[in-house]
Amino acid sequence: MADARAAALAALLHVDENEGFSNLVLDKTLAQFALEPRDAALASAIFYGVLERRLTLDYYIGQFASIPIRKMSPQVREILRIGAYQILYLEKVPPSAAVNVAVELAKQNRAVKASGFINAVLRNLLRNLEKLHLPEQEADPVHFLSLKYSCPEWLILLWQKAYGQQCTADLLDSLSEHPPIYVRLNNTKGDEEYLLRRLMEENVKAEAITWVPWAAKVEVAGSISSLGAFQEGLFHVQDLSSQLCAAFLGAKPGERVVDVCAAPGGKTFTIAEQMQNTGEVLAFDQYKGKVRLIRDGASRLGLTCVRADLRDAQKPTKPLEPADRVLCDAPCSGLGILRRKPEIRYKLPCTLDSLPDLQYGILSKTSELVKSGGVLLYSTCTLNPAENGEVARRFLKEHAEFVPRALSAPLGLQHAIEEPENEWTFLPHAHGTDGFFVASFQRR
Repeated sequence: MADARAAALAALLHVDENEGFSNLVLDKTLAQFALEPRDAALASAIFYGVLERRLTLDYYIGQFASIPIRKMSPQVREILRIGAYQILYLEKVPPSAAVNVAVELAKQNRAVKASGFINAVLRNLLRNLEKLHLPEQEADPVHFLSLKYSCPEWLILLWQKAYGQQCTADLLDSLSEHPPIYVRLNNTKGDEEYLLRRLMEENVKAEAITWVPWAAKVEVAGSISSLGAFQEGLFHVQDLSSQLCAAFLGAKPGERVVDVCAAPGGKTFTIAEQMQNTGEVLAFDQYKGKVRLIRDGASRLGLTCVRADLRDAQKPTKPLEPADRVLCDAPCSGLGILRRKPEIRYKLPCTLDSLPDLQYGILSKTSELVKSGGVLLYSTCTLNPAENGEVARRFLKEHAEFVPRALSAPLGLQHAIEEPENEWTFLPHAHGTDGFFVASFQRR
């Protein structure tokens, strides 16, 4: 089992040093360590658990450490977090084993001198488990929530101002939930019944989502990409919010559609499938590797109407023929996908400051691609009004040639917050989706 902790440590250090996306870092690390399925599952649980609970773990470690967390070496800091996480949250791991392995990890990772310190801190934590408690909520409610949910105070204050106290409380509650895996069934490869049956034949638990066409919730024991149904292009993985975004675009068979920030391609593929693989879907990204991802995905799904190419949405060099519908899924802070990528919550608030101007610039440039009477859709996977509604309203104010286009949602879907009829904010606790924002416009 030591290898599972070693893999978790390597992945956590990689996230610390290189700020890589957690899912990509973990996949790469697990491949390098070539762990047995049971060990790989433990490594994943520890890795994500430590990321999700970082502020809470640091608070408890700080009660027993003579050195402030920020002054520890990255190795010592992460080893202590791994040990504390197992002691506090993993019932199946004997606490003494968690301490012993932490000491062993220190010796293996250039922290031999700190092994005694790590041993003392974790054994102290172990001895005082019944006395552990968070600060009083009444004294400082935001600080209390920050430690309880391991969410920075600036983000809690941002959400409280934007969505209110109750909505923020529900949002914080949703952070510790494991998000479901949703897929979009490929309607060009057969009807829904056939596609679901093919999944179930491979021991996948698959349940159709009645209010989103061709969507299904799945539970898979192993790697989803190893399924025969995946390799045959019968589905692609995509959150419901992203599928609804593509639905809001309303692409029809035979139309010309442009997706300006398309990677990794989920919305592009759903749009192409909605168009029955007819017409033309142009998918762009500014990085070669990401363009290759889109091409590979389209090829696997058999979507011949998709054409992927290099293009900088902010500073395009070649003119494009106007399209019937254009999707602008802009780069954003990602505050809507914290359940999937918990490391995003620890970004510094100043990293968000330049995003609204960047998003507005991309949206304005992209609007030039919309033909007369055509549709423009702006979307983000964040929960931050400055990147969402404020960008959308600024765009309408400064682009008189566009008007708001009302969004009609599937039956039973309600707005969770008050917003204009051309905007929709999806919230995890209200809609069962990732946090997501969509705004729709029409050229006069």
